[in-house]
Amino acid sequence: MLGTFFIWVGSLLAVLILALIGYVGYRYWYHMGQLPKPPYRHLEAKPTPANWRDDEITFTWVGHSTILLNLFGTKILTDPVLGKKLGLRVAGVLHFGPARFTPPALTFEEIGEIDLILLSHAHMDHVDLPSLRKLARPSIHVITAHNTSGLIQRMPFGSYEELQPQQTTTTKDGVTITAIPVRHWGNRFPWNRDYGYNGYVIEKNGVCILYPGDTAYISMENLPEQFGQIDLVFMPIGAYKPDSYQLAHCTPEQAWQMFKESGGRWLVPIHWNTFVLSREPVEEPMQRLLAAAGEERDRIVMERQGETYSWRAT
Repeated sequence: MLGTFFIWVGSLLAVLILALIGYVGYRYWYHMGQLPKPPYRHLEAKPTPANWRDDEITFTWVGHSTILLNLFGTKILTDPVLGKKLGLRVAGVLHFGPARFTPPALTFEEIGEIDLILLSHAHMDHVDLPSLRKLARPSIHVITAHNTSGLIQRMPFGSYEELQPQQTTTTKDGVTITAIPVRHWGNRFPWNRDYGYNGYVIEKNGVCILYPGDTAYISMENLPEQFGQIDLVFMPIGAYKPDSYQLAHCTPEQAWQMFKESGGRWLVPIHWNTFVLSREPVEEPMQRLLAAAGEERDRIVMERQGETYSWRAT
């Protein structure tokens, strides 16, 4: 009798699990069906980091939120996502998540030696574990958000540390990193409610760079008073439709407003034209940003992956 009961309970649990998997699968494929389906695109520009000078500031947009920056000889990589797909892998067979429709501008080998990796938050389009495993070296220091270092602590990085908003650290290369508050969220899964999320201000040799990571609109009027002149701003502009997404992602117009509030000199729009994460047409974020910038659109110094920009601070 007891054995029959356990068989019945086991069968019921199996049915419930299958039903849950079916429901999640249905919601996933329904969501994917609502998204744009752009053709795969090839890049028109190719950066050559091996030729960059160490006495100036040079950077390229690798794709999504991944920036490779040479800041006076310190090589910095933000939120590295370099694989063909991102998302959840199950048993090495199933893969739930979007595929790139533009390739990364650089391969792992072309990126070369890195000194510092900045991780803004644990979402899978910002902390891509396969990419981090391939990049991990004893020479690399990682700065990440509060309570998220467990994701990388078994990887062979030389060192890592967590920052909370308004905390500051200085690396051995003389780069000062300050975590700043943004409007987003940190969960990688529903149960990671204690994961933090940051933007960062990066400073070296009098140059100041703002990397907000991912954020909805938040006033940045306090940044000039706190940090002085901000030279360069990497600002997310995609993943804002439907409107409910704007609780965590800014629109292009809001991105421009935050850039203006920050007092930045030049703007590089990121977090678009790589993965389809939301319902806006894939070209719309840049179109709307250019419209918002109007006569100041020349302050947008990079529009496509793989372009290279450099300047020598005076």
